[in-house]
Amino acid sequence: MVFKRLLGSLGVGGPTVDTVLDPGAARPGGTLSGRVRLVGGTADHDVEHVALELVARVETEHEEHGDAEGVVVFDRHVVGGAFRLAAGEETGLPFAVPLPWETPATELHGQPLGIVLGVRTELAVAGAQDKGDLDPLTVAPLPAQEAVLEALGQLGFGFRSADLEYGRIGGTGQQLPFYQEVELTPPRRYAHQVNEIELTFLAVPGALEVVLEADKRGGPFADGTGGHGGHDALSRFTVPHEGPSGPQDWNALVDGWIQELLEHRASYGSHAVYGHESGVGAAVLAGAAGIAGGMVAAEVVDEVGDFFEGDSEDEEG
Repeated sequence: MVFKRLLGSLGVGGPTVDTVLDPGAARPGGTLSGRVRLVGGTADHDVEHVALELVARVETEHEEHGDAEGVVVFDRHVVGGAFRLAAGEETGLPFAVPLPWETPATELHGQPLGIVLGVRTELAVAGAQDKGDLDPLTVAPLPAQEAVLEALGQLGFGFRSADLEYGRIGGTGQQLPFYQEVELTPPRRYAHQVNEIELTFLAVPGALEVVLEADKRGGPFADGTGGHGGHDALSRFTVPHEGPSGPQDWNALVDGWIQELLEHRASYGSHAVYGHESGVGAAVLAGAAGIAGGMVAAEVVDEVGDFFEGDSEDEEG
């Protein structure tokens, strides 16, 4: 998907920019590649830099002010700069940049999860900057994340919703200023113990941390200040990306996690946190056509109304 916009802050006749991402979904910890296409304006321009920002639409929850949405910049890469762009000149800047390991998934088996990510292009020319080119970013889950979701589906859990919450989960190694939360409905055998299970993945190069929460009743994992907020029992598990070792399979592993979470909740009550480093190192898609089917300082921008809304007129190809 390509968005063409005149760089308004550079004036009429200024250069234009298209960022075209390579086809296919990216993966957390993988490489995002593509090309930035520049076309010179009616005069020569000295380009200071071309940068890509990864942005996410996130939700915030506050007891006093209610829910709100904003846009967070969660990574930034300079992909070119310090060159002269002649009038009418066409040039391209290929790029291949790493995605943070905690980048949230936007789809599962091609089915959208309702998560909105984007790549915003910044062009700085002679002291002026414009961030007018915005492209949607599609991210597929890691194989281990996919396996956990599939196991939950096989165990009878159903997909309810997914969103991005601004804040941090205490006691984890979370790096980004937000986390992805997947809400699941329990199967009948657990329905008397829990109303809802919430799932968050926090990946690192060598392993996957899985955070499970039972029965959230008023408050997110975190309140944006580093605390836990008003959650019920929360448990953490870690598994290697290659999955369980020995005879245990993903279904048995994940079912064990759920049982430990609920047993822990029953034993210690709500507001308890339990951590477990696991030594073991498309069924869930039934809910919505299926299961649905370096760190950069957070920058919250009041631009959600324009985030991938009204872009159809600018689409090409």
